Amino acid sequence: MSQKPAVLAGCLALLAAAAPAMAQSHQVPRVQERVDVSRVLVDVRVVDDRGMPVQGLAPADFRVRVGGKAARVESAYWVGAPPVQPAEKPPPGEPEPLPAVAPPEARGRLVVLLFQKDLEPSRIFGLMRMLIETRQFLDSLGPDDRVAVLSFDSHLRIWLDFTTDFGKVRQVLERGILFETPGRVEPVTSPSLMATLDVVRARRASSIETALALLGQALEPLPGAKSVVYVGHGFGRILGSAVYPEPSYGEARRALQAARASVFCLDVTDADAHTLEAGLQMTANDTGGFFERTHIHAGRAIERLAGALAGHYVLFLETPPDAKGRELEVEVKGRTVFAKRTLGE
Repeated sequence: MSQKPAVLAGCLALLAAAAPAMAQSHQVPRVQERVDVSRVLVDVRVVDDRGMPVQGLAPADFRVRVGGKAARVESAYWVGAPPVQPAEKPPPGEPEPLPAVAPPEARGRLVVLLFQKDLEPSRIFGLMRMLIETRQFLDSLGPDDRVAVLSFDSHLRIWLDFTTDFGKVRQVLERGILFETPGRVEPVTSPSLMATLDVVRARRASSIETALALLGQALEPLPGAKSVVYVGHGFGRILGSAVYPEPSYGEARRALQAARASVFCLDVTDADAHTLEAGLQMTANDTGGFFERTHIHAGRAIERLAGALAGHYVLFLETPPDAKGRELEVEVKGRTVFAKRTLGE
C-alpha cells in the first residue's frame, strides 16, 4: 500500500510530459502553397505585312498561352542581324527591349533544302521553276550560313552535307536534282547532317513522312534552331473527302519539334488549291514555318522565305510541369507570328 503514492506520482509525470505532444496533435496543420513551374524554349518568327522580320521586341510584346492558359515570357532573345533599337524610350513602367545579346547558336544559320520530285506535268514544271528561284534565295544567306541539300522521289537522297560553298549548292540545283544521281557524301566537320543521318533507313524511306522523321532525328543533336525549306507538292492518303498522313507523320512531327526545325513549305503544284496541300499546311503549322503557293508569284514566295529566315526570337517561358503536348499560342499585336502549334511531346 505504501507504493501507491509513488506509482501515482509517476503516472502524473508521464501525463505531464505527453501533454505538449497531445496538444500539438490537435493543432490545425499548416498548409504551404507551392506552385511548380518549368521553363521551356520556343523559337518564334515575327514579320510585318511585307514579310520582313520585326526586330526590337521585348518579352512584354509577346502574348503566350499554353493549353489555353497564359504563360509568362521570362526573356526574349533576338537571333539574327543586329536588332533595330526604338528611337524613343518606352513610357515609365514599361520594360525596355533587351540588348542585342544572342545565344551562342547565332553563328550562322542551318538551312536544309528538301526537294520532292515528281514527273507529273502539274508538278514538274513548278519544281523546275522553284529550282531556279531557290538559287536566288541563296543570295540572301550570309557567309557563315550552312546549307544541306536533299531530295525525295522513291526514297530520300542526300546531295550535300552542310556547306558554306553555295557554288556547289547551285550546281546541284541547276542539274543534279532533275538529271543526276547523287554520289557518296562524306560527313563534314561539325555541324554535320551526315554524321547523324541514318543513311540505310534513308534509302528505304518509301514515304515523305518517313523521310521527314529521319531528317528531324538527324537534326536534333545539332545545336540551335534549324530551317527546312520543303519544295514539293504535298502528301497524304485520300480517304473519301478527307486526307490523312501516313502513321509515320506523328514521329516526323515529334522529331522536327524536338530538333527545333521549322519547315517552310513551298507548293510547286500548278493549281489554286489541291487535296495534297493539306500535308504541307499541317507540317508548316506543326513546326512553326509557313505554307506558300508558288504557281503565280514564285518570286514573292522566295522573298517571304528570306524575310522569315532573316532572324527569330528565342523565348523562355514559364509553364506548368505538365505542359508538354499542350496547344501553344503566340501573338504579337498587329504582326504575323510563326511558332510551332504545340510544346511537343
